[in-house]
Amino acid sequence: MKTEYTLIGIYGGTFDPIHYGHLRIAEELLEILQLDELHFLPAGRPRLRNQPIASRHQRCVMLKKAIRNNPKFRLDSREIRKTGESYSVETLRALHQEFSDKHVAFCFILGADAFLKLPSWYQWHDLFKFCHLIVVNRPGFNQIGRQAELPQELAGECRNRWVERTDLLKQNASGHVYCASTTLLDISATTIRHAILAGKSIRYLLPDSVLNYIYTFHVYHGEK
Repeated sequence: MKTEYTLIGIYGGTFDPIHYGHLRIAEELLEILQLDELHFLPAGRPRLRNQPIASRHQRCVMLKKAIRNNPKFRLDSREIRKTGESYSVETLRALHQEFSDKHVAFCFILGADAFLKLPSWYQWHDLFKFCHLIVVNRPGFNQIGRQAELPQELAGECRNRWVERTDLLKQNASGHVYCASTTLLDISATTIRHAILAGKSIRYLLPDSVLNYIYTFHVYHGEK
């Protein structure tokens, strides 16, 4: 009988700030994929998006506060500690090496918008050597699946990688693409920051512990 891999989710992002949209997706993916753990991976200096408003330290503190009551959630701050730009493939390569003595398969979680831009990522073809890709659709984006129109290079790479059963993720260490259907809360970090600047309430958009930290330390009040 073939031994199954233990699945660990890797959820990257700026988390500027983390909110219930992030947390609900993470909670549902624990169940859908039967993850043993889910690691939140805040970006230090992302290459393909604007630099975060909150400092690295502030984003780490907010994440810790948001996930502290879930025993399966972990904070991985390696990209925060790194100087220079963050590259997902390098992070996944390092994780792969660290867990080389364990029967672990990594599930790298990304939104549909990020998935469509994958060919612009650094050494993106190599991602499939180190993880499965879990694509989560976001509000405002069309459903992505095997029949969706994808950029030609991405479609070619993924043609034989799509799976529709989560148990198949446990049978291989890497290389599959799975589209996850989760509850998509139409909450964005940008909207939260703008509401703070406008003096509007952000309660119920993110955990109270994060909200209190933002207001106590005036995290976004100076954003321009």
